[in-house]
Amino acid sequence: MNSIFQTWPWYVSGFLIGMVMLCLIYFGKAFGMSSNLSTLCSMTGVGKRVSFFDFNWKEKRWNLVVVLGAMLGGFVAVHFMSAVSNVSINPKTIAQLSQLGIDAPDGKLLPNALFGNDIFQSPKMILLLIVGGVLIGFGARYASGCTSGHAISGLSNLQIQSLKAVIGFFIGGLITTHIILPLLF
Repeated sequence: MNSIFQTWPWYVSGFLIGMVMLCLIYFGKAFGMSSNLSTLCSMTGVGKRVSFFDFNWKEKRWNLVVVLGAMLGGFVAVHFMSAVSNVSINPKTIAQLSQLGIDAPDGKLLPNALFGNDIFQSPKMILLLIVGGVLIGFGARYASGCTSGHAISGLSNLQIQSLKAVIGFFIGGLITTHIILPLLF
């Protein structure tokens, strides 16, 4: 697939994220993707049965634009910015992944072993997706926010709980990458 545009340099994207965060701080708002799930649940009336979702969702509807923006950004990235040359993978990483049975991207941005449609044929992969989804949902609720909310919004607001959560996310990622993933594959 040919890419019309190259990805933006980190310093442009980082600067824009910083400007968005300054605007949110100025207007007294907090950013996070997991809060959108709470808002969607509240919109559907789940708050009548579960007190956690019993709040005025209209006060948080502005944050639903974040979901639409993420979907639009994903579409633009896949269809207009997804040249393989945009991603450079270290040959050592490719060798380590191949030892786990994970194919090299071979002209694609994502390996089929993890992101192809074949994963839905494997009961093991379906179970991993379900367990992983439950753990992510539980973790986001337990940590009072998701990785994007803590790492981008919480840290920019100098919240100590967000610093602790981000450290935990990184430790969890390292444990998963170096200990759990090799056991699963």
